[in-house]
Amino acid sequence: MFAETLKKVCDNVDGGLGAVVMGLDGISVEQYARQADRIDINTVAMEFSFILSQVRKAADTLKIGTFEELTVKAERLVLCARMLSPQYFLAVALAPEGNFGKCRYLMRLATPALTAQL
Repeated sequence: MFAETLKKVCDNVDGGLGAVVMGLDGISVEQYARQADRIDINTVAMEFSFILSQVRKAADTLKIGTFEELTVKAERLVLCARMLSPQYFLAVALAPEGNFGKCRYLMRLATPALTAQL
């Protein structure tokens, strides 16, 4: 069921390249690549998983509330990450011209379904 939800999110956003559900330990639960030749979503998310864990710890230390999402925009990629639980997150990779707002919206809608499957 993870794969179906990941495919739905990625395929319904302009510029979607791939999506993954991953633990903060960098171990992938499920992944979907719309354009596997353009991006290795598993490797990208694995590299950013440490950063997400550090941001979560900083939010806890500063007592600013629960860390929910983070977006990284680079020259050739936009990575949107949304926490599903304290240990798991959803990440979607977009082309730089992709629809970032719709991606965040679709990720928010998919969160309950993905969380229920963890």
